[in-house]
Amino acid sequence: MPRVKRGAAHVKKRRKILKAVKGYRHGRKNLIKLAKVAILKAGNYAYRDRKVKKRTMRGLWLIKLNAAVRVFDLSYSKFINLIKKNNIELDRKVMADMAENNTEVFAKIVEQVKETASVKDPVEKKEKPKANLEPAK
Repeated sequence: MPRVKRGAAHVKKRRKILKAVKGYRHGRKNLIKLAKVAILKAGNYAYRDRKVKKRTMRGLWLIKLNAAVRVFDLSYSKFINLIKKNNIELDRKVMADMAENNTEVFAKIVEQVKETASVKDPVEKKEKPKANLEPAK
């Protein structure tokens, strides 16, 4: 059997690695050992940060919604509670976008939620009896 030389495959593999690390700094862009480690770490960070991105975006939606409903004298938590009680199945992403770009539609939703809340259970705050702070005789 003839001898198999793997030079072409070896060069192709190295070229692929170096192409992937193009733009990296220092030896990570042109030294094979460092480049392999750089690719592995970059992949791990990319995977992790795709999950983190979802978390941060959800946090941003909450902040936008809270700011939008404060205009209508509601807090975020009360607004979400009323939304759930009224079986409105808009998610936070859509509502945050609506609050930012379609304020008229969002205002109608908030008003609808508020009026159904006031009809269902009118909240009357009862004053708590004040404690007697006079010293005992």
